[in-house]
Amino acid sequence: MHLPFRFRTFAGILLACVLLLAGVSHADQQPGRFFLMGSGNLHLKNLRNNREAKVSLLNKDGSFNEEAFTKVDWVFDFPTKEKGEHISPRLLFMLSYFVDRMAPGKTVHIESAYRSPEYNQHIREKGNNAARTSTHQDGMALDFWLPGVDGKRLWRTIKAKNCGGIGHYGGKVVHLDAGKPRFWEAATSGTRTKEPDYNRHLYLSTDFDRYRPKEPIRLAFSSLSDFDFGVHPIIQIFRAGDAATPVTGIRLNHTDENDCLRIGDRKAARFLTASLPAYLPPGRYTVKVEFCEKPFEQMPAEAVSNPIELIP
Repeated sequence: MHLPFRFRTFAGILLACVLLLAGVSHADQQPGRFFLMGSGNLHLKNLRNNREAKVSLLNKDGSFNEEAFTKVDWVFDFPTKEKGEHISPRLLFMLSYFVDRMAPGKTVHIESAYRSPEYNQHIREKGNNAARTSTHQDGMALDFWLPGVDGKRLWRTIKAKNCGGIGHYGGKVVHLDAGKPRFWEAATSGTRTKEPDYNRHLYLSTDFDRYRPKEPIRLAFSSLSDFDFGVHPIIQIFRAGDAATPVTGIRLNHTDENDCLRIGDRKAARFLTASLPAYLPPGRYTVKVEFCEKPFEQMPAEAVSNPIELIP
């Protein structure tokens, strides 16, 4: 049986629309690189240098928009070439997540963005609330406020997600970072104490939250007080929630079995790379790094990363 031409044409258009919608639906179902991801659309204004930009962190296919991250670095006054990386993508997508929910379309007013170690020390000497191990120094933090949003309410909302560092010193401004999940207020900030000395508060993070088998993974240390320590070349992978029995071990790139990889400066602490094995089943894991040649006995013997998820 032959259908009239107009019906064949309509059927073809209908089929194309169905396939297109199916493709969009499939793309929408693909999990993002981070557990908390907003739209990726941000309007940022740095009140310290008067730089401002509207960015979309994601391309239409879900990949990262390199040009947008470069604009963010400019707003944050982050020395991209010197650092060899961008402002933390995890930080920016967390920020986008909360802006979308609490002040959609509003401008993020930044009171403090990237701080060089020298500038961080300078403001500490002036008596400001700046920790010696501040995550601002690694491009992982910002202090900001949202128009029409109470600072304490914003702090409580982010705190409830337990997704990073969230601090409130009073007023409308909050601190957000992509470091170890923790929270504080002015009375509990501890920025003037020596507790973080000897690398006691160091934090190990991965570049993403979600990976596929065989993908490269980058590990980075933050909240460091000192350098000149060593990392064992074999890192261990554990099932999340079970830090007693490693599933496997993988070697850091550019190391030999008996190496003690020296971490001599901040940049070296940000680029420990390896490749995930092909045989790990889907699920959540953590990565553990052991230290060698520790400069202080107070320094932890090991560091465990944030949870990651392997997806098919």
